[in-house]
Amino acid sequence: MKRTTVVVLAAAAVIVGALIITRSSSTLIADSVKCDLSQYKAIQGLTAAIDQDMLVVTWAGQNGTEMRARYAIDAAKPVVRDLAVRKNGGQWGVLGQNLTPEFRVVSGIRRMSTQQADPLKAAGVALTPEVITKNRWYAFWDAPLVLPDGPEMREARAMTAPRTAPDPAQAGRGRGRGQDAAAARGPVGAGFGDGRAAGAPARGPRTTYDAGGGLAPLPLAGRNIGEPRSEKDIKRASATFSTNACSVKTDGQALEVTFPGLSMGIFAGDLRFTAYKGTNLLRMEALAKTAEQWIAYKYDAGLKGFGTDGMRLTWHDTGGQRQYNNLGGVVNDTVVTVKARNRVLVAEGKSGSLATFTPPHTFFFTREKDTNLGYVWYRKDAGNTFGLGVRTPDREEDPQYVENFALYNAPPGTVQRMPVYFYASPESGEATRDAVMTFTHADTFKPVAGYKTFVNHFHLDFTGRQRLTGSFDSQFQDLMAMRALGLNIIGLSDFHFELHANDPGPERFRDQKDYFEATRRASDADFLVTPWEEPSAYFGGHYNILFPKRNVYWSKVRQPGQPFTETDPVYGKVYHTGSAADVQQMMDAEGAYWYHAHPRTKGTTGYPDLIFDRPYVKNDRYIGVAFKPGMGQDNSEARMCEWRCFDAVDTMNNMYAGTGLRPKYIIADIDTYRKGPEDDTYANFPVNYLRLDKVPLPDEDETPVLKALRDGNFFVTNGEILIKSYAVEGAGAKRTITADVEWTYPLSFVEVVWGDGKKIDRQIISATDLGAFVTKKFSIPFDATGKAWVRFAVWDSAGDGGFVQPIWLNATKPTN
Repeated sequence: MKRTTVVVLAAAAVIVGALIITRSSSTLIADSVKCDLSQYKAIQGLTAAIDQDMLVVTWAGQNGTEMRARYAIDAAKPVVRDLAVRKNGGQWGVLGQNLTPEFRVVSGIRRMSTQQADPLKAAGVALTPEVITKNRWYAFWDAPLVLPDGPEMREARAMTAPRTAPDPAQAGRGRGRGQDAAAARGPVGAGFGDGRAAGAPARGPRTTYDAGGGLAPLPLAGRNIGEPRSEKDIKRASATFSTNACSVKTDGQALEVTFPGLSMGIFAGDLRFTAYKGTNLLRMEALAKTAEQWIAYKYDAGLKGFGTDGMRLTWHDTGGQRQYNNLGGVVNDTVVTVKARNRVLVAEGKSGSLATFTPPHTFFFTREKDTNLGYVWYRKDAGNTFGLGVRTPDREEDPQYVENFALYNAPPGTVQRMPVYFYASPESGEATRDAVMTFTHADTFKPVAGYKTFVNHFHLDFTGRQRLTGSFDSQFQDLMAMRALGLNIIGLSDFHFELHANDPGPERFRDQKDYFEATRRASDADFLVTPWEEPSAYFGGHYNILFPKRNVYWSKVRQPGQPFTETDPVYGKVYHTGSAADVQQMMDAEGAYWYHAHPRTKGTTGYPDLIFDRPYVKNDRYIGVAFKPGMGQDNSEARMCEWRCFDAVDTMNNMYAGTGLRPKYIIADIDTYRKGPEDDTYANFPVNYLRLDKVPLPDEDETPVLKALRDGNFFVTNGEILIKSYAVEGAGAKRTITADVEWTYPLSFVEVVWGDGKKIDRQIISATDLGAFVTKKFSIPFDATGKAWVRFAVWDSAGDGGFVQPIWLNATKPTN
């Protein structure tokens, strides 16, 4: 294509009938800029042109609306000269003039956690610099902005100060994880990441490791390897610009306008605006790199310069009530944090409204809980102007979890994407908010015919809390919050550290009996609560074990002379396990399955890799690994959990191809604690859609659930992408991948991934020409020559994913 350069004289524009009055245009300094249009291609409903000496981008929106953004440069700074919307060819309603992009970044230093070190040390792996380097990016218990002598740590230490030994009957009750805090832990079983065998005494004072792997005193900050954090680790910066040009690129049904010259402390790069044909979305993002090592960071983003005349802000609070701010108060010195339900804040005026909101999932790194910390902001900058956008807080609010706020990773040289979304509409603020919510199906998991939704791994201390109420019939707010998301099957994972973990039988069996009954009573038609466990004993790493029926009594302790199984006069058949072989034998007898939680991080650091060759992994009772993204969140990556989850399973399937084993899978998993209707749960939930006709009733066994999992008859999604059907059609070398897919956000790409027993490869197919809110049947030719397995995945422009499970391309005979 012939290179085209258009010279644009950016000047102030006076818009008749403007919705928002901004500061006087006499304060603006217009620069002459060059716009590179060599990658621009005009398409109907998505155009860029020069008008009134500005770069004007116009695109078709939803429901007959049309969007317009006019860009210019003032004093080397990119500005949105105006942002406007109209309906059905009517008059333009201007939502903002002379708007300035605003970005702030705070960074600290990523450190490996002692939680990661413990399972490695227990497995005999020395903490060499190479091992630390490999695992450091995936720390979960890390809070780079929390200092050892800070007020947060003083409050946290007050909560977890050593106390008298807890009553074993109450160990772990009424608390969250509190993992590694000595006061919060009673005796636990083997495999919990600290190297103790079943029945060993609880750990004493905590220790950590120096860079060479030797023992060293634990710093006041508690959980990280290396020197304690200091103020010099933390760097704060706001974006500045030195811009004299822009470039315009058409990418399918998206149009990107990029301004170079962004500087933000240790980060530098570009500013980009992306318009999407067929939606009222405008995405603004910083695309920035750092050359520094081990950077963890957070960011805030938004636009400022909106006029206050005739405007008000509106949002729903965490209780679901609509709230307002009429912008009639005093000027703000700092941003006003808004704890808005669904992460949406709307500026509403006479002729329309503009919402700001976060990406639904990639904006969030994993935490122990989903408390809404306030992810949107506004700020009244002067008597007649304000700004708004999205934000990430510096730390957790609950002192118990203050050391668990890991931020994003920024490996050197990677382009970190720091986006904020805007949605413009000629409608009222509430209608605009409703339109935004359609992208996440109102923060629920949309029903799909022939499927039931399932998520596992909730630590609710279900039995202990039910006992406190005096009735197993008491309703749990946690379950109400999950049911409101559209979940059909809830897998509990209690008995991790709590409830007589090391008891050889009587106490644990009593607790299990209550657990079985409490979950039975909490279940309903089309809503099943399962009494599963995260025993994390003997196999290595943390794992979840799934039984097809409620009344499997077993202990993680087998005392000398104690039989593997016996008949108890109260509980009937019971098991005593004292080894991996015992647990495997019990699962074989009871039809149970297991999979690793949070692979390659936390208490599963080093796993499943360390046991790829063990018989209990090379076994069909072992399903695979959890899909728990956000642990090591890197906003330069195109896929969630790329190394921890997908690489782990793809590697295993290459190893086990042709052995007669069934494939290993990736199971959506949550690994979290108490929930309430006020929490921001949807943003942190992946979900499994199991191919099931019905949910088992409370007194039925759960074999259909486990069969759907073991057979790979499910897809995983964040919620925005639904894969309603999938098949690999044909035989021999000529196959066809078919999939019926529905999505909301504009897509980025679909991919076919395969392995040949040695290497992993993929075909990436751009999907940017498909737009938003589409249902499409994909039909992709696939050459199966020499390939052992294949899987299919879809990724959208907001970073959300949907994927099916790997299948063998050649039939193998299952081992069990």
